[in-house]
Amino acid sequence: MDKDKIDQIISKHEGKAKNLIHALMEIQHANHWLPKDVLEKVSEKLGVPLNRVMQIATFYKTFSLVPQGRHEVHVCMGTACHVRGAQQIIEKVEQLIGIRTGETNPDGKFSLERGSCLGCCSLGPEIVIDGRHHSRMTPDKVEEVLKSYD
Repeated sequence: MDKDKIDQIISKHEGKAKNLIHALMEIQHANHWLPKDVLEKVSEKLGVPLNRVMQIATFYKTFSLVPQGRHEVHVCMGTACHVRGAQQIIEKVEQLIGIRTGETNPDGKFSLERGSCLGCCSLGPEIVIDGRHHSRMTPDKVEEVLKSYD
């Protein structure tokens, strides 16, 4: 965790309670998770009660209270992708990176999540890694895609 970077983000928003979500988003992006001590500091510096900070941090799926991988892998499991073989895609991802859905691998490189619909139904099955869409996936293509995130 880069404490200086986190301190810079918090200082930029200091005293501005209206910037709570933006501050948390910036910290999540930089740090890949929101540790309790950081949430306490955000609460203090922005003048927002800690229970409100915790409500926001636990309500939005974009935030994580546990360490996430440097690369967030989301496999669409929506109806269109499911019909086109998304289950085989997620099984291949799990096999290749050695974790199950909802986990982060031990070296902190990847976190894996299922998505209910990622919005590209005609292009499925789909994987989104760090916000980048990889469409028309097959189990054979998964390894090549994951290797590009080394």
